Amino acid sequence: MHHKRDESVGRLIEEFLTARATRKPSPHTLEAYRRDLRAVAALVGEDATPLSLDQVMISDLSPRVMRAAFARFAAPRAASSVHRAWSSWNSFFTFLVAEGVVAGNPMPAVGRPRAPLPQPKPLRGADTPEELLASVAREDGRQRDPWPERDVAVLALALCAGLRLSELLALRVSSLTGRAGERRVDVAGKGGRPRVVPVEPELDRVLAAYLDSRARRFGSRSVRPDSPLLVDRRGEPLRRGGLQYLVDSCYRRAGIGDRVPRGARLHALRHTFATRLAEDGASAAEIMRLLGHASLASSQTYIEVTAGQQRAAVRSNRTNRALAGLVPLSFDPAG
Repeated sequence: MHHKRDESVGRLIEEFLTARATRKPSPHTLEAYRRDLRAVAALVGEDATPLSLDQVMISDLSPRVMRAAFARFAAPRAASSVHRAWSSWNSFFTFLVAEGVVAGNPMPAVGRPRAPLPQPKPLRGADTPEELLASVAREDGRQRDPWPERDVAVLALALCAGLRLSELLALRVSSLTGRAGERRVDVAGKGGRPRVVPVEPELDRVLAAYLDSRARRFGSRSVRPDSPLLVDRRGEPLRRGGLQYLVDSCYRRAGIGDRVPRGARLHALRHTFATRLAEDGASAAEIMRLLGHASLASSQTYIEVTAGQQRAAVRSNRTNRALAGLVPLSFDPAG
């Protein structure tokens, strides 16, 4: 059964990456797998006589060896990087077990740090979303082929429905369903988890105006139910790079580039949607369902951040400072 036990780790890593490629991950994801797997395997090869990656055999990777390699890997790196590498190796060994290459997965015996939940990165400024939408809705004479109806529809879907980039690209015209007053968008969520997000009348009108403008540009056949919902200025389906460029150009036209958190780009719109939900009293469970989170903990971060912002706002109230001299510091309110 274990006919590959003496194969090199380098060769098996490439087999694993080939198998993962059938799931159509992004090139960045595959490269992250390769980088994490090769980095830890290289440390295994440093144990005694230095070995190249092709000289390290899969049979060498005992729990004790993996613990030592991960200890060296973790020393100069952040907890999030170590956690990601641990997950990469866990997936790698799970693959090897399924292929009959190894009898078991040693990774449960290798400690891993707790992964910190990513902090929300909404647009900064109380009125920034409204400024952005108002600016993009105006035709800009500097654009070669302005299409404000399409641009506003893209921003509105992210700001008012909280959709991820991949979810936006997967939408079809038929994803918009339901009768007037009960409209919704059917979303193919992350990890294959479908969800339904309500569409309020205002967003419904924005999407209807966009589809009407698209029919005028490219003909009624361009808005058939099976057509992609979002297209470029030639009527072709929007792709990842094109969508990112569109959102970046909207930020530039609105002059709010300094209010977009570094590295957030389109995701800042989704975070703004979730943060406003929390500010307006939505529960973690409601946010979880609307955003398609896999765990309640991810949704809870929005509520925690909002609570922190509220406390900071109260703390900044000058009247609080005026109270400082009114009561002796030694007074215990619990007393």
